[in-house]
Amino acid sequence: MRVLIVEDEPYLAEAVQAGLRLEAIAADIAADGDTALERLAVHTYDVVVLDRDIPGTHGDEVCRVIVEQRFGCRVLMLTAASRLQEKVTGFELGADDYLTKPFAMRELVVRLRSLARRPGECAPPVLEYAGIRLDPFRREVFRSGRHIALTRKQFAVLEVLMAARGGVVGAETLLERAWDENADPFTNAVRITISTLRKRLGEPWVVRTVPGVGYAMDDTGGAQGAPGAADRGVRA
Repeated sequence: MRVLIVEDEPYLAEAVQAGLRLEAIAADIAADGDTALERLAVHTYDVVVLDRDIPGTHGDEVCRVIVEQRFGCRVLMLTAASRLQEKVTGFELGADDYLTKPFAMRELVVRLRSLARRPGECAPPVLEYAGIRLDPFRREVFRSGRHIALTRKQFAVLEVLMAARGGVVGAETLLERAWDENADPFTNAVRITISTLRKRLGEPWVVRTVPGVGYAMDDTGGAQGAPGAADRGVRA
């Protein structure tokens, strides 16, 4: 899951970013409306956390552009404006949710998770596929009833793969959805994370490699692409 935080208060923006990363949510920051629109034109986001009163292009206009140009992301307005009419206006502009400051980080995370399930085909709150059960709200993963401890990045990658329900997900897509904009596009982080994720999930391997294309969950119990010698001893 990837989020864009549009907030001109640097301390608040960085605090939200740090809090989301603890929940295995990749987050980028835009300090003004113009930068936000530039980010949206380049990257794919699941949710935009949008302050209305921001420099440059006003937050209301940013919301309009997101809706009109169909960027495919949800909008959560996070603002100090708490009067009923202001909330109504936010929803009329196309916002999907509205949270007033001050707020609890946990509530923000729950709302983001809920919003991320809405685009396209409706996804269940808990993902289950190939014998794996992933609860994004509790950040828990179970395989055949056994709890699997994952790093935040492993969890984020697994969540994207499980949401595809057997569909192939390219390395570029995983890098786009599970890392932030500071990730090196030529990094081998995806390959390393996939390798360590397989080991954490155990045998039979449930994440298969589609040569030259990407990765996919395998519900047949015979996934190919077990960790090779080059991957041993590498941590992600």
